[in-house]
Formats: sequence, structure tokens, C-alpha cells
Amino acid sequence: MAFAIVNNYAPLDRFDHDAQKGTPIIDARNVGVTFKVEHGTVEAVKDISFQLYRGETIAIVGESGSGKSVTARTVMGLLSKRATISPKATVGFNGDNILKFSPRARRALRGNRISMIFQEPMSSLNPLYTVGSQIVEAIRAHNRVNRKDAEAKALDLLKQVQIPEPEARLKQYPHQLSGGQRQRVMIAMALSNDPDVLIADEPTTALDVTVQAQILNLIRELQKQRGMAVVLITHDLTIVKKFSDYVYVMQHGEMREHNTTERIFADPRHPYTKKLLGSEPHGRAGPLPDDAGVLLTANGVRVSFMMRHGGVFKPDLRELVAVDSLGLTLRRHETLGIVGESGSGKTTFGQSLLRLNQPTQAEITFAGERIDGHTRAQMRPLRAKMQIVFQDPFSSLNPRMTIGQIIEEGLVVNGLGNTRAERLERVREALDAAGMPTNILSRFPHEFSGGQRQRIAIARAVALEPEFILLDEPTSALDLSVQAQIIELLRKLQDERGLSYLFISHDLKVVRALCHRVIVMQNGHIVEEGSVEDVLTNPKTEYTQRLVKAAFDIA
Repeated sequence: MAFAIVNNYAPLDRFDHDAQKGTPIIDARNVGVTFKVEHGTVEAVKDISFQLYRGETIAIVGESGSGKSVTARTVMGLLSKRATISPKATVGFNGDNILKFSPRARRALRGNRISMIFQEPMSSLNPLYTVGSQIVEAIRAHNRVNRKDAEAKALDLLKQVQIPEPEARLKQYPHQLSGGQRQRVMIAMALSNDPDVLIADEPTTALDVTVQAQILNLIRELQKQRGMAVVLITHDLTIVKKFSDYVYVMQHGEMREHNTTERIFADPRHPYTKKLLGSEPHGRAGPLPDDAGVLLTANGVRVSFMMRHGGVFKPDLRELVAVDSLGLTLRRHETLGIVGESGSGKTTFGQSLLRLNQPTQAEITFAGERIDGHTRAQMRPLRAKMQIVFQDPFSSLNPRMTIGQIIEEGLVVNGLGNTRAERLERVREALDAAGMPTNILSRFPHEFSGGQRQRIAIARAVALEPEFILLDEPTSALDLSVQAQIIELLRKLQDERGLSYLFISHDLKVVRALCHRVIVMQNGHIVEEGSVEDVLTNPKTEYTQRLVKAAFDIA
């Protein structure tokens, strides 16, 4: 009976197929994908079908682990060797079943006619090559152009995606860019060969709210100019509502429902679709205890980097001030939010407080101890008390270690747990607290979705029972319903253990739900600070007003 209901909501053909002109540019039918794992197989995608027509945008939505990205990688031919595609599956592209193509033919198609923007830019960009050389390589792999022309096109692409100082960025390496800037580089590479189909897997995950709209408007503008079709994979329903024409809803590898965007939002039929549309970060941070003392203070924090401009033989080194004489006070049991656009210095400021980078000057006190002059050896005893959850979980989890080893490593290094059995019990408790199953200790990071990897990173931090956690975009890779779970988890841990959080984010909805106070940063300066309610309800600066409008007024 349940199977029949699902098929009524998600038939093989689209509900609007009679109104469409021509044939789909992509027509996927009966796609199923299984993965070999240690104790058998996992069905990641179960017999799904979807169609994409020229010049339109379809959205594939669903929670982490629902099979959205596996579906995209099936189309791209980027599945791992552990994957097996169902023999009855077909993926038609311009009438040809590309699943039958040779590896060479798939390579010619990939990045040329069908291109993809990946969810995690740091793991997709080669750390050994400059940004410019990687874009040039993408252009020359499919076109007979000389390097000079390719470099000119690369510069033009960076200008199109509105990256600051594009000439300088061409000569920089991925680690020298912010998360949002790296994502814009990935978008430039994906658009470099004017593809017929662009698959955007969480294209704005790492971007702040104001740039999200710019990037999506850019994609839509290019789409209109070139007749490009777009597959938008996202968990952000506000983006889906504004930018997609047709919506497919997935859960546990199955297609639960699909319909036009207007119908999905006006009349969701499947219970899971209703649950997704009803998910939104909610609640507010509870009042601080009266006796909450100060845990962390910082004054005059300044961080600068020397940036190379000009050529190899005439280098022009200029100082870039990323953080300019900032300060803050964080009390025990408090959550302090730091918001601002990509490149505003949020992450650099946060990491300098943990001494993960070297401030040019600073006065930093943690739990009554001055730490700004500490060596690495002097900082080591404090590391268990000061933890961090990074923005990009894939690059912060060792791909050669199992989940059990990754989380246990911190316990071993800091001498926590008398026996291995005791440590593994703490590992399981941390995974359970982060909403992950406890039977995944022998699996590897690449076997999980982006949102699941982020929860593993949170479990790793929680396992050490710290006093202070720096959360750098911890919910950026998570869908709305899981965001709510993580917010509740962080609140619960804070109440039980008196934790203090420094919460760096561009998602003002999550900041409003979780934080007591908020700091607004722009170009390395603090432009506004105060209680969450004051700043988000009555922003005083034009910059904060723009951030708030982009976060809450998009529709």
C-alpha cells in the first residue's frame, strides 16, 4: 500500500511533461546504485527517475544521506569502484544512454557538455597548483586554445563570479582563499567550457547570504544567455523556491514526491515533503546563569599576511590586514556569534583566539591564563579544553583513518581514557550525542554524505569534553531538519556541561536560534555588536541591514 502511495506522488514522468516542448536533455530512468561495505551492501539510490529540459532548473532536495549527490555523480560518471549501478538503469543525454559510454567518452563529456560544482571546494581543488592554473587546465582540456587566451578567459570568469581582486587570486593557492572564495573558483571552473548541463551540488553552501543571491542570479543569467539546463542539489528550500522550476524530493534513496515548484510549496502531499517545508531553525538561547564568569578575553588582535602581486622576477609584496585590532569577551555557558561576508576575517579571528594562526599582535586570556605568548608545547595541555569544528568536514577528517580512529585519536593524544575499551565507549557516546549510529567505527569519511561528515566532526570535538568550542560554519553542510537537531544538541551539551561556543556563521537564522550575542564583521573590522535580538531586529549599520535583509527577506 505504501509503495503505491509513493508512486502516486512520484510517477516515472513529470506531472508537467505534456506542457513541455521537445524532449528532455537528461532523461534518467530506474536509476539504482548500491555500494559494497564491510558487512554487505548499502542501497544509496533506489529505482529513481527524473527529467531535465533545456533552459530550466530542477531542484533535487532531501536530507543528508538521501542520495542526492550519488544521483548527481551517477550522471557525471564519478562513482567509486565500490558502486554498482542497476542493470536496468538508463541516463539519457540528448537521446544517448551515457551509462553505456566508454570511460574515454565519459571523460570527454564530463566538464565539457555536463559540468558540476561540488559541495566541498577545498577537497575538489588541488592544493599544489594556483587557482589560475587549475581554471586554465579546465579550459584547455576541452578546447584548443593557447595558454595566454585561456588565462584571459580564466580572469574573465573570476570577474563574472565577483571574486575580489581577481588578478591577484589567479596567482594564489586554494588555502589562501576563504571558503566562499574557493566555492566561487569552483563555479568559474564549472562554467569555463559553456556546458549544456550544470549540476550544482550545494553551490552556495560556503557562501554568505548576500553572495548566495549574487551567485544564483549569475547562474540564472548565464543559463538564459546559453540555454543551459541546471540541476540544483540543495537543502536550502528558500533557494529552491526562488530559483527552480521543478522539484524532486528524495529520502533514504527513494523519490518521495515531485512536482512543479509552485505546487510543491502550495500543496505538499507526501508527509516527508511536509516535514521538510516545516523545518526551520527555531527557539532562542536561554538566559545566562547569574554566576557565569568570563572564560575568554581578547584585546587588540591583529592578523596580517603578505600577499604576492606582480610577476616572478618583480614580485610586489603587499600586506593584507585580515583582522585589525579586534577584541571580545566570552562568558562561560555563552554562545557568541560572529557573522559577516566571506573574506571578512571571521575564521581568521576565531582561529587566532585558539592560537591556530599567529597574530601579529594580541592579548588573549583563556580561563585566567595569558596564552598569546605561548609556544606550541605550552598550548598542548590546553588543546583538550579548546576544540574546533571546521567549516569543511571532508578536509578536516583524515581519509585514511576510520571514524573510530579519527575520534579516538584525540583521546589518545590527550591521555583521556585508561583503556581502549573505555575510549571506544566515549567514542560511541560522542557519536550518539551527534546523532550518528554507533556501528560506523570501521567506516571511512568518504562513505558518508557532507552532513554526516559534519556530525562526525562535531562528535570528535565533543568526545574530549572541552570547555570551549569554536564552531566554524558547523551547520553549513546540513539540511534544515538536521540543523535543528544540531542546534538542540549544542544547546543540550551547553546546559549539561557549561560549554562556551564561538559560533562563526553566515546563516543568520541559525545565529538567531542559538546565540546570546553577535558580532558583525566586515573587512577585518567589527562594525556592530550586541544581543542577537537587538542586532537582528534593529540593525544600525547599512552593512548589517543588508545582511539581515538577504537572510530573512529572500523568497
